[in-house]
Amino acid sequence: MPVGRAPDPRRRRQGGTPAQRRTERARRGTAGKSGGRPGRQSASRSRRPRSSTAGAFKLSSTRRAAGLAMLFCVMALSVSVPLRTYLSQRAELEAQEQQRAALVQQVNELEKRKQELTDPAQLEAEARARLGYVRPGETPYIVEVPTAPTTPPPPAESVDDGLPWYEELWNSLMGKES
Repeated sequence: MPVGRAPDPRRRRQGGTPAQRRTERARRGTAGKSGGRPGRQSASRSRRPRSSTAGAFKLSSTRRAAGLAMLFCVMALSVSVPLRTYLSQRAELEAQEQQRAALVQQVNELEKRKQELTDPAQLEAEARARLGYVRPGETPYIVEVPTAPTTPPPPAESVDDGLPWYEELWNSLMGKES
């Protein structure tokens, strides 16, 4: 024990069991937990009273709001990239499904056309209509309907009197005829 100090009454009671020491500390309250002398407050407590709005981490409401805003921004950014990927893949999937449906429809039409061309009568009709085939001994007739001539009109000849373009422009601006 240091010289000049009176013995601390709390030190004499510490000889009991741990359970007794716990109950003694709980009975004393916060005075024993502060580490200072019982009747004396620390300097920081006497200067600034403890606020009831400080929260769990002793932050002011402004700091808590800023922290929550930052947390919200971080969460929004961490969700935005996968969400954008999901939406783009969903749009791509819809486009692929539409393309697949169009291809299935085209395959069905081609299968139908294939079935039609297996019939010899249909095949002969196609050969006559599209290719102009005839059977031996038949005489083909081709009827041509007369149409109006579609020749373009002859281009108008430009009169070139040997002047450069800028002089022609100047003369047209001045109203001079050449």
